[in-house]
Amino acid sequence: MLPFKEEYKDEIFETVFENAYHCLVVVNSEGLITYLNNSYCHFLDVTKEEAIGAHVTEIIENTRMHIVARSGEEEIADLQYIRGNHMIANRIPVRSEGKVVGAVGTVLYRDTEEWLNMNSHIKDLLLELEHYRKQVRDQYGNTYSLHDIVGSSPKLNAIKTKIKKVAPGDVSILLTGESGTGKELFAHSIHHLSERNKKAFIKVNCAAIPENLLESELFGYEEGAFTDARKGGKLGKFQLADGGTLFLDEIGDMPLGAQVKILRALQEGEVEAIGATKPRKVDVRIIAATNQSLEKMIEENRFREDLFYRLNVIQLQIPSLRERKEDIRILSKFILDKITKRSGKRVMDFSFEVLECFMHYQWPGNIRELENVIESAVHLTSKETIGTDDLPAHLLREAPLNHPTDDLKVILEKTEKQAIQNALKKCNGDKIQAAKMLNVGKSSFYEKVKKYGLN
Repeated sequence: MLPFKEEYKDEIFETVFENAYHCLVVVNSEGLITYLNNSYCHFLDVTKEEAIGAHVTEIIENTRMHIVARSGEEEIADLQYIRGNHMIANRIPVRSEGKVVGAVGTVLYRDTEEWLNMNSHIKDLLLELEHYRKQVRDQYGNTYSLHDIVGSSPKLNAIKTKIKKVAPGDVSILLTGESGTGKELFAHSIHHLSERNKKAFIKVNCAAIPENLLESELFGYEEGAFTDARKGGKLGKFQLADGGTLFLDEIGDMPLGAQVKILRALQEGEVEAIGATKPRKVDVRIIAATNQSLEKMIEENRFREDLFYRLNVIQLQIPSLRERKEDIRILSKFILDKITKRSGKRVMDFSFEVLECFMHYQWPGNIRELENVIESAVHLTSKETIGTDDLPAHLLREAPLNHPTDDLKVILEKTEKQAIQNALKKCNGDKIQAAKMLNVGKSSFYEKVKKYGLN
């Protein structure tokens, strides 16, 4: 490369940066913006005067430029959600004499229309893929294994150990536990570990089917069996599960009349479709689940005792989330990753106080409630880290954070967060002034603001 005169160097870089198609940003080692080209200013709807000197997190949402400027590790083709668009970002550290002094970032697909066209194409492909996945699920039913049950708490490990012991057998299993504990996931896992795993896993939600349709759903019907009968008839769930596993979810909500017919099917190993002239042999393994006390229902004459003993050969009590709080952190991270992959939103983590809140909340809705809370927070937050301001109000009310059993680290972090909140309030949200008030370096202050979800 031929050398240019030294005095032209600034003009050359200025021309390259300002005429680049992509958005370009430069930050120093503290994450403060030192350069932002016109393309990026236009996209972000900010002026250079507003951007230069500000911390990059104040100008660009979901950015990691300050992290790269500190870590020195480049990030290539990273998905970043900016102003309602999924963008592809590159972040390259800048070094001088072996020391990281800042970072340069570019954003691809600045043209919203271009991105939308590509995004639409990708969505079409994903929908097509999901269609074929659904066909496979519909045919074989089973979609989960024991590896999909996240956690390693003593109570959860005890259940996993029992499942490994009983799954290979052919006995009926009754899963009990509160609503939202994931009983269906455990049922799938049992089927997956059984010798029936090459055959169908068929689920019946006993609470969702009207009583007048339950018999036809379970046992099927012949053509012409009744006025609206489908041509050719219809196979029932028992016939579809032949050779495999039939999962009777919410078994406690099954009407007494249907309980009699289920009992007969289990005793005789055969079912008779509505309108059929003879019964058909079926070979199914039954896994039932309930969040009710079937023993109490028997006393109240709402559940048949003989059916209970048929189903309750082995009973597995699925622990509630509050009984396995050791799993909450890893489970929360797993759920967050799953939701962000599905939604495309760049939310990376939870603040310390959010996880503390999760640990102290009682979770009456168990894992299902935890998933709902996290999904809501992902869509509400504008940050990479979910903070307490992204959580439902009732969660904060019912999970006070001032527990007397907190260790010194927790107490210090709470005090530090409160001090930062007070400083920001006194400085009307001006982070630079707040950092000066607390006599904290700007870079350190911005990291603490992010840590506590105070952006």
